Amino acid sequence: MNLEASVPAALRRLNQATLAWLHSWWRLLLFAVLMLSLAVTPASYGRANRNKLARHIVRDTAPNLAWFAVLSALVSVVLIRIVFVTSQSYGLSRFALEMVVRVLVLELVPLCAAAFVALRTTLPAGLEFAQGRGAGNTVTEAELHQEFFPRVVAGVFAVWMLAAVSCVLTLILAYLSLYGFTPWALQGYTRVVGQVFNPAVALILVLKIVFFSFAVGLIPMASSFYFGASYRNKVTHGLHDMVRLFAVILLIEVASLMGNYY
Repeated sequence: MNLEASVPAALRRLNQATLAWLHSWWRLLLFAVLMLSLAVTPASYGRANRNKLARHIVRDTAPNLAWFAVLSALVSVVLIRIVFVTSQSYGLSRFALEMVVRVLVLELVPLCAAAFVALRTTLPAGLEFAQGRGAGNTVTEAELHQEFFPRVVAGVFAVWMLAAVSCVLTLILAYLSLYGFTPWALQGYTRVVGQVFNPAVALILVLKIVFFSFAVGLIPMASSFYFGASYRNKVTHGLHDMVRLFAVILLIEVASLMGNYY
């Protein structure tokens, strides 16, 4: 009898967990649509909201850009050297540049930029903002325009800026590491880089960065929007958001790998 009674109970718990999981993703989709509607609304960029939007963008981008540029440059120099020495040892020096571009610029730099912004900015800011809200869960239109939308836009823009600057910096460091301070190898360098960045690969890279930025900007603030002051009880120290965010980032990365190499 105990076994027979435990099976329906387990099925009920599984059903409830599945419904809760689907409901959470549905709410995230609704929040994304709401933020998209605000993004195309002129009132979101009016005089009352413009200063706060600019302040959030600068605050979330400038410090992260400086730190991430330094860290990505150091890591890029080390990895470029490892790839170049390894290629030389196997007699594959002519493939070293292509390997650097594919591994660093196409894969590691955008992924690290999204993770860096999430861990340093959006996840802590979303948790702090949620805990500072009042007891009521009702969100006014003014709060949407002045609190939620600027934070989402700042997270999205920070990922764009970090990824773009770091990709360009990595390409410059790759040239300097492989050829030194000479302009005579520029023609061959641009030809190899252009062969890697064909239209399909370039489109996949742009789409990956865009989807990374949407995930980083939207997921932490979506929990704040729905849970409000009870967010501390619903999500312990942002762990739920962190797991969901990095699961989405992993899915986007896998999809981009399939698009590039299959």
